[in-house]
Amino acid sequence: MNDLLESHFGIIPLKVEKLNGYDSINYLVKTNDNKYLFKTYNTLELLPFLKAETEALKFLDNNKIFNSPMPIEFLDGEYVKKITYKGQEILIRLLSYIEGVFIGEIKSSTEITNSLGILLAKLNLKLQSWDNSVIKSKESVWNLNSFTMCKESIYLIEKYSDRNLVHYFFQQYEFEVIPHEQKLRKSIIHNDANEWNLLVENNLVTGIIDFGDISYSDLINELAIAIVYNSYKESDYLFWAEKLVASYNSIIPLEEIEIKILYYKVALRLCVSACNSAKAKNTNPENKYAIHSESKILKMLREWIKISPFRAENFFRKACGYKKLIPTEKASLISRRKEIFSTSISLSYKTPILFKKAAFQYMYDEQGNTFLDAYNNIPHVGHCHPKTIKVGQDQMSKLNTNTRYLYDSLYDYSEKLLAKFPKSLNKIFLVNSGSEASDLAIRIAKWYTKKNKLMVVEQGYHGHTQIGIEISDYKFNNSKGIGQQEHILKIPLPDYKNKIKSVDQIIHGFDNQLNNNRNNVALFISETILGCAGQVPLPKNFLKNVYSKIRDQGGVCIADEVQTGFGRSGNHFWAFEDQDVVPDMVIIGKPMANGHPMGAVITSKKISDSFGEGVEFFSSFGGNPVSCEIANTVLEIIEEEDLQSEAKEIGEYYMKKLKSLKKDSYFIGEVRGKGLFLGVEIITKSGNPNPILAQKIKNGLRDKFILVGTDGEFNNVIKTKPPLCFNKQNVDQVIFEFSKILKKIN
Repeated sequence: MNDLLESHFGIIPLKVEKLNGYDSINYLVKTNDNKYLFKTYNTLELLPFLKAETEALKFLDNNKIFNSPMPIEFLDGEYVKKITYKGQEILIRLLSYIEGVFIGEIKSSTEITNSLGILLAKLNLKLQSWDNSVIKSKESVWNLNSFTMCKESIYLIEKYSDRNLVHYFFQQYEFEVIPHEQKLRKSIIHNDANEWNLLVENNLVTGIIDFGDISYSDLINELAIAIVYNSYKESDYLFWAEKLVASYNSIIPLEEIEIKILYYKVALRLCVSACNSAKAKNTNPENKYAIHSESKILKMLREWIKISPFRAENFFRKACGYKKLIPTEKASLISRRKEIFSTSISLSYKTPILFKKAAFQYMYDEQGNTFLDAYNNIPHVGHCHPKTIKVGQDQMSKLNTNTRYLYDSLYDYSEKLLAKFPKSLNKIFLVNSGSEASDLAIRIAKWYTKKNKLMVVEQGYHGHTQIGIEISDYKFNNSKGIGQQEHILKIPLPDYKNKIKSVDQIIHGFDNQLNNNRNNVALFISETILGCAGQVPLPKNFLKNVYSKIRDQGGVCIADEVQTGFGRSGNHFWAFEDQDVVPDMVIIGKPMANGHPMGAVITSKKISDSFGEGVEFFSSFGGNPVSCEIANTVLEIIEEEDLQSEAKEIGEYYMKKLKSLKKDSYFIGEVRGKGLFLGVEIITKSGNPNPILAQKIKNGLRDKFILVGTDGEFNNVIKTKPPLCFNKQNVDQVIFEFSKILKKIN
């Protein structure tokens, strides 16, 4: 290096020290009088951009407000050269070395943050008066306006959960920002205000270096990038973001549209950085500098999803002197609801929640609060999972029709779904919901057996249709219900209420009912874990015993997997597998298409062929291409992300934590369920059902922004059945708040 410095610059160095670099090899050069930064590049295509960067630095050299590197001339008057060195063509240049302490080396302070915002705004003001066609034509993976260049690198990110966040925010950026792109101010910006490019002196940011990523981009990108690197080593990201926004805004007032999309710009920078770090690690794992910020970036990305975009926007509006967003008036909505809907359609919680958006296991209300969803099992793989959204959009733009026509997705999905069942269950009827599936299953079973008695389990629930109500003790035995019809037979629920009765006694009573109605029982239907009963699992071998007796007298056995299917119970893909049985029919729904309406009946060829001899079955929307594509994606996600194993592992952790609560409280009875389908029985000190306390706990958790439900015969069971992306940190949050509520009561 010494010979290059002497021949091209006339500099005789005392010492040359190699420094870290991203796409260049950098050297600190020390002479008697000065320090310089000598930079070499192996990519010759950078030549026009390095020349343009030099022009930018020369333009800024007149500025006395902050320090930036000054290009040093070669002896012949040039600033960037292509040379041959050790048989290889490289680019070289020399810059002045700016002394100072990097922000990354010191503790954060509001004083430093405020001065950073002012420096960046003054830099941007200066650059707004400078134009360069080469910079404007530059494409870079670090330019947020070119984020699509990073998409291929998403799959290099190690964890699926992190990949999903990047997919989600890229998708949300397309929804929330791209439509406003033409309204955003454009400028040439530094584009990389990270903590190792910013110099501090006397608690003020006085210098900015490394203009290698200078780009023509949205002006607001400068601030978004700085927010990431100024905040990501802290925990209260919005606190630091607000300080930075306020100080920047004092020099360059932000427009409302820029404030509105800033949350997504920050997320985009996190995602771009995560992608580029993953690519750098894959391409050159030895380059530690290229991935030095990776862990902090991913940590902030995981926390950023927990921040409501509405909350963030209000923080930024406050920083810029704008009024808070005006939330929708809930009282007005409730009033309109009463005018439009029947009172039979209920609302959750004493204080209903108005939700505006959701992502994975989080839901955001109109006030900017983030709720942890520990309750909704319909978004099985997570609210708004980006993969399900994308395939739904794609298919809706192509074709949506019915099963009287041929289309690939119908067969692709059906075959893949049937492969999840025992071989004898090889025929499928696609409908729109679990309720429709229940209704159809009863119709098929009655046609096949030519019998009319239907046997159900106490507290069972199978849907909202007329037949669904007739076979759901949870509904018909309600004080407002229709009562048990003559053709319905019911056996007791073998759970905690029947301690005076052994399972054998229940089976004995079951036998008596069968004998009294011999050859008239068409079917037996039950969930394996009864959800509306309060997450009550059936005893081991219970279904095996019942199925055998039902079949002996000519009936069929139906497993209701609407709530427990698709890996939720953890051990198996279907909960009935825990009982070591093979039903004659299975009904599924709820999580099947992650919230898109879909249900199905799965049965054998023999039963299906029999039904085919009757009146044609047809569902206008059941099995349509959009539903099939989304449902197929749900299966793919469960497999790719190994969500069944996650349900087992997190479920066991959750159960352990809930049982630890039981040890410390008189008010917890049984803790039961399996996988991520759990129930906590709330009782009085004397052991009786305690629905009043259960409601207090549910509403208490709601006040701490956690969603659970209550159910069971006495409405005293806390139900938790979250999306399968629920993690241990989420469990700990629930347990912490649950425990605080119980301690106040104890």
